[in-house]
Amino acid sequence: MSSKEETKVSWTREQLAAINTRGANLLVAAAAGSGKTAVLVERIIKMITDRDNPVDIDRLLVVTFTNAAASEMRERIGEAISKEIHKNPNSKSLQR
Repeated sequence: MSSKEETKVSWTREQLAAINTRGANLLVAAAAGSGKTAVLVERIIKMITDRDNPVDIDRLLVVTFTNAAASEMRERIGEAISKEIHKNPNSKSLQR
């Protein structure tokens, strides 16, 4: 989903649990086309943009099984970071 195609995502209960779980390692395993990449991207974005306890993106290990998913994740995360920096230009954690 590019910035031109922004839509409101309706997450399932299981997807929300994966997105919002903190303080633990997480494996997201599901069928092709089920939204794994979107869930991981949302989880990463929430973690690195958390105002109270932001996670340094350099501390995350994210593994995908395809180059296409990795490229999509990089693009989405980069777009989200750019938007957050625009909203909060003084954020030292985002500007790293």
